Amino acid sequence: MSEQTPAVSGYGSAAYKVLSVRTSEDTRAQLEVLALLNERSVTEETRIALEHWVEQSKSDPAVLKRAEQVRAEIERDAETKRNAINAVLGGKDTKASVRAPRQAQSSSATST
Repeated sequence: MSEQTPAVSGYGSAAYKVLSVRTSEDTRAQLEVLALLNERSVTEETRIALEHWVEQSKSDPAVLKRAEQVRAEIERDAETKRNAINAVLGGKDTKASVRAPRQAQSSSATST
């Protein structure tokens, strides 16, 4: 699969990115038949299937467990980088200034 960066607007107000998927001739033929039966384009049929798969994956216990592991890795990496920045800045406490904008965004998001 390859992803290209230009966004394409065509489905409502959402911006979409082009995604190229390699598949077998049999799968492509079945997808074309399903698209015909559902009165949709192959692209629309593929998009719907992918969106369904993403939603289904969000409730998969194995995926959720791995997501927690990845989040912990990201947090550890962020802490390491925060410490490195602090060292470069001469040990100044930048945690308050780094976290303050996030807190401001959170409070403004909940007030709307």
